[in-house]
Amino acid sequence: MKLSAADWRRRLGSPWWRGAAAVLAGALPMLSFPAPSLWWFAYVALVPWILLVRSAPTARRAAYDGWLGGLGFMLAVHHWLLPSLHVFTVVIAALLGALWAPWGWLTRRFLAGVPSAGQVVAALFVLPSAWLMVELVRSWEGLGGPWGLLGSSQWDVEPALRLASVGGVWLLSFLLVAVNVAVAVLVAVRQSRVPAIAGLVATAAATSAAWVWSPRPDVDGRVRIAVVQPGVIDGVGGAEKRFAREEALTRQLAGQDVDLVVWGESSVGFDLADRPDLANRLAALSRQVDADILVNVDARRSDRPGIYKSSVLVGPEGPTGDRYDKMRLVPFGEYVPARALLGWATSVGKAAGEDRMRGTEQVVMNVGDGLRIGPMVCFESAFPDMSRHLARDGADLLLAQSATSSFQQSWAPEQHASLAALRAAETGRPMVHATLTGVSAVYGPSGERVGSWLGTDASASAVYDVPLAHGVTPYARFGEWPVYAALLILAALGATEGARSLRVRRAGPSPRVPPARTAHESPARPGR
Repeated sequence: MKLSAADWRRRLGSPWWRGAAAVLAGALPMLSFPAPSLWWFAYVALVPWILLVRSAPTARRAAYDGWLGGLGFMLAVHHWLLPSLHVFTVVIAALLGALWAPWGWLTRRFLAGVPSAGQVVAALFVLPSAWLMVELVRSWEGLGGPWGLLGSSQWDVEPALRLASVGGVWLLSFLLVAVNVAVAVLVAVRQSRVPAIAGLVATAAATSAAWVWSPRPDVDGRVRIAVVQPGVIDGVGGAEKRFAREEALTRQLAGQDVDLVVWGESSVGFDLADRPDLANRLAALSRQVDADILVNVDARRSDRPGIYKSSVLVGPEGPTGDRYDKMRLVPFGEYVPARALLGWATSVGKAAGEDRMRGTEQVVMNVGDGLRIGPMVCFESAFPDMSRHLARDGADLLLAQSATSSFQQSWAPEQHASLAALRAAETGRPMVHATLTGVSAVYGPSGERVGSWLGTDASASAVYDVPLAHGVTPYARFGEWPVYAALLILAALGATEGARSLRVRRAGPSPRVPPARTAHESPARPGR
C-alpha cells in the first residue's frame, strides 16, 4: 500500500511511529562503514534524521528524536556485539544515544519551519560542532572508545585522507555533518537554498584547498614487514596449537629479507619468563628469518600481579627488554566498569571474568637499522591521539596487534582494519594492522593501501614492502584543533543566547494599556 505525504505526516504524529522512524533514521549511517563501505552515502545518511527532527512539534520531542536516533546509530554500528553482550548492547546503546538529545534540540532550534538565511548559516557551524562534542564524549575509553566516528567512513577516499592529515578524523566528521545539513535544507526549505548551496561550495573549496596546499609525506625509504596470521584455532590446547602454527608460518619467511615480523594480539598465551622454552623457540625463529619478532603476550605476569596484554620484542638472543603493556582496555571485553555494580554482565554475555591490568605509558621500540616502531594493541588503533603521540615521539612505523576472532562472521574485522588507514594519513606514518584471524592490512604514510588484505579465511604469512616517510602533518603538529574550534563555536552560541535572554529580562514585560472606559465607567468590550 502506497502512503501519501498526508498519511506519513499523520503516522509521524504518533509517538510510536515517530520513535521507530527516529531509530531507523539514526541507523542509516551504518551503511557507510565496512563491510558495505558505501562511503558516498555518508554525505546524505543524516538527511532523513535531520528532516525528522526539524519537524518535531516541540523542542522536547526534538531532543527525544535525537536520543532515539542516537540509540539506532550506536546499536547499528555496534550490532556485532550482540552475540557477546546480548541485551546489554541495547542498554549501552540507549545510554550513549542520550548524547544526541542536545543535538536534536539544536537541529529544531535552527532548522524548524522556514529558517532564515542567518539560521541556516549558523546551523552549518553549530550542528557539526554539537555532533563533534558527541563524538568526543563517547570517545572516552570507559564509554566504548571512538568506534564508528562518522569521519572514519572515509578511510578509503584519497581526498578525505588528505583532509585527515590536516585535522584528523574530527575534521572529516565536521564536514560530513555540514554537508548533510546543507542537503537537508536544499530538500526541505526552498526559501533557504542560497545559504545551503553556499555551504556546499565552501566545503568543496576547503577540500580543494587542503588537496592543493596540505603537505604530502616525503617517502625517503622502504622497509619489509612480515605479518603472521594463524587463523582460527579452537579446542583444547588452543594456545599451544596457535603458537605452533605461528612458528610454522614464520619459518616460511626465511630468506625473504624481512626487517620485522609481526604477530597478532594474544599470539602468545604464556608469560615468556615462565616459559623459557617458548622464548628460546622465538629466538631461534628470529635467527632463522634474520629479523626481530614482535609478539603479543596475553598472560599473567610473573614479575607483578595480574593479567597483561603486552607487545614484546624478541631478537636472536631472546626478549630484548622492549615491552609495551596495553593502556586502554575494551570495556566489558577486558574489564568490567564498576564491577561491583555491573558485574552481572558476566552472566548475560561474554564479559571479562577478571579485569586485565593497564600499562602506564606508550613505548617506541628500536628494531635495528634505525627503524623505530610504535606498537598499539587492539582497539587502541581507534584512538587518534595515541598514534599521534607515537609519531611525535619518533616512531617511523605504527603497529596495531589485534584479534577479532570473536566476531569473525560480522563487519567488525573490516571496520577495525580500516581504522589504520586514517591513523596513517593523520600522522604521515605507515601503519601495520596485524591480527590473529583477519583482517590484517598495511597502509602507506598517506593512508593508501599497501598490498592485499589478509581476510578472515586466511591462515598465512605475508610480506609487505612498506614506504617510510618523515615530516610532520598539520594534525600531528596541532592536534585536535577541529574539536577546539567546535567548542569555541558552541561557547559563542551560549554567549549569544545568554546575552539575548538577558536583554529580554532587562526589558521586562510589555506595559499594560489600561482598558478604555465607557460613559458609565465600565470596561469597554471590544466587538460589542
